[in-house]
Amino acid sequence: MFIRLIWITSFLVLAVFTATAQLRTLPEIEKATRSEFPGAVDEFRAFLKIPNDGHYPEQIQANLEWATKAFENRGFKTQLITTPGAPHVYAEKQFVKKGKTVLFYMQIDGQPVDASAWDQENPFKAELKEEKNGQWQSIDWNNFNENFNPDWRIFARSASDSKGPAMCFLTALTILEKNKVKPNFNIKVIMDFQEEMSSPQLAWVVQNNQELLKSDMVLIMDGTRHVSNLPTLCFGARGIATATLKVYGPRNALHSGQYGNYAPNPVFAMSKLLAGLKDDNGRVTIPGFYDGIHLSETDKKALNDIPEDEAAINSTLGIAKADGVGATYQEAMQYPSLNVRGLRAAWVGKEVRTIIPEDAVAEIDMRLVVESPGERLMELLKKYIEQQGFHLVEGEPTDEDRMKYSKLASLTYKLGSAPFRTDLDTELGNWLSRSHARLFGDQFVKMRTTGGSQPIAPFIQTLNIPAVSVRIPNPDNSIHSPNENIRVGNFFEGIETMVGVLTEKL
Repeated sequence: MFIRLIWITSFLVLAVFTATAQLRTLPEIEKATRSEFPGAVDEFRAFLKIPNDGHYPEQIQANLEWATKAFENRGFKTQLITTPGAPHVYAEKQFVKKGKTVLFYMQIDGQPVDASAWDQENPFKAELKEEKNGQWQSIDWNNFNENFNPDWRIFARSASDSKGPAMCFLTALTILEKNKVKPNFNIKVIMDFQEEMSSPQLAWVVQNNQELLKSDMVLIMDGTRHVSNLPTLCFGARGIATATLKVYGPRNALHSGQYGNYAPNPVFAMSKLLAGLKDDNGRVTIPGFYDGIHLSETDKKALNDIPEDEAAINSTLGIAKADGVGATYQEAMQYPSLNVRGLRAAWVGKEVRTIIPEDAVAEIDMRLVVESPGERLMELLKKYIEQQGFHLVEGEPTDEDRMKYSKLASLTYKLGSAPFRTDLDTELGNWLSRSHARLFGDQFVKMRTTGGSQPIAPFIQTLNIPAVSVRIPNPDNSIHSPNENIRVGNFFEGIETMVGVLTEKL
C-alpha cells in the first residue's frame, strides 16, 4: 500500500509537471495554435456576423449575449452591469487562491457602416481575400485549411477593431484549457459596447464597481501594431476632444449671380480661420498649444530606438513630407494634434448649385497627451477664434446678432477619452516584455504612446493601476473605414501572443 501511494504521488507530480511544462516554448505554442486555428476562424466569423454599432440597443444586446455565452463556455462567471446608459459585461475566473489579478479590457462595438462603400456585399459577412495584381479578390472559405497563407486577409467590420483581438484572447483561453494549463494569476474582463462613442458610461462603471473590478493591472485588447507590423506593446494613448465650428453667412442661401460681390460667403472666412491654425510646417500656431511638453534626450533615444524608416512610412502614406511637430513619427505622437476631420458648405458634385451658402461647418478633433488637458486646448481654440474678430454665439444667431456683428461663429466641443501613459519599467511592462521575448526574441516593439485614443484613464485614475495595450492587427487594416480587415498571419500570431501572455508567470 505504501509503495502504491508513492507511485500515485509520483504520477500526480509528474502529471502536474507535464501540464505546467506545456506551452512554454514557441514550437509548443505554435503547434497548439495551429490545431485550434480552424475552429477559431469559424467562431470569429460567427462573431463578426453580428452588427455592432453602439448607437443601436438591439445590436448591443445581440453582441452582449454572444460575448456572455463565449466566456461562460470557457468557465467564466459573468455579470451584467447596468448603467444610466448602455450596459457592460463583466466576467471573471479564479485560477489561484492567492495571486495577482489582471483586468482585461475589451471593445466589442465598431464604427458605423456604409455598406455601399465596401467591396463586398455585406460588411458583416466576413470574406477571405488574397491580393492579386494590386486588387483584393475573394477566396472560397473552403480553401482555408492548415496550409493557409498568412498574407490572406479577413474583411469585415470590427475584424481588427476590435473583435479580432477579443477572439485571439478567447481562443488562447481555449488552448490553455485543452492543454490543462492554468495562468498563475486570476482574470477579470470588462467588455465595452460603446467605445467608438468615447465610452460614455465606462467612468461610471469603474467608479461604481471598484471592488468588483479591483485588480493589479489592466491589459487592453485593442489597437493596431506599429507600422513595422512587429508584435507591439503600447504603454500609453492620446486622449480625444472634438469640436464643431460653424461660421455664419446670410440668413438663407443666396443666388450667387444676384448677390455675388455683395453678400459675404462664409466659406472664405472659414478658410482663413482654418488656414491660420497651422504654419507651413504643420505646427499649430495657437499660443500655448504645446506648453508643458518636454522630451529629454533619454526620452528621444527610447522613442527613436523603435525601428522606423521615414521614407518607407511616407511612401506608404503617399506623402512627400511629414509635418514638423516632431523630428520622427514617434516624437510626433508625444504632442497634442489638431485635425479638421470634416468640412461642409452647400453641395458638390452632381448636386452643386450656384449659391452663396448660409454657413460653413468644420468638424475638428484634437488628440490629447497627459500634459495637455482637452478643456484647456479647446479654450485656447475659442480664444483664437475671438482674436480673429469673430463674435461667438450659442446656437443660431439672432437677427440682432446679424445686424451688429459682421463675423459670426459658434463653437461647441465635447471631451472624450482622457490620455494615459504608463512607465515602461513597471511590473506590468516587464511581465509583458518577458512573454513577448519568449516568443519573438527581440523582434517586438515597445511604444511609449499611440496616436489613437482608448478609454482607459478611469481605471488608472480610480483604481490606481497601470495599463498597457497588446497590439495584434496589421497597421494597414483600414479600421473605421470601408474594407476593414485583419491579416490572417496577424490573427494567428495574436493567438500565440495571448497564449504566451497567459502562460507567463506574474
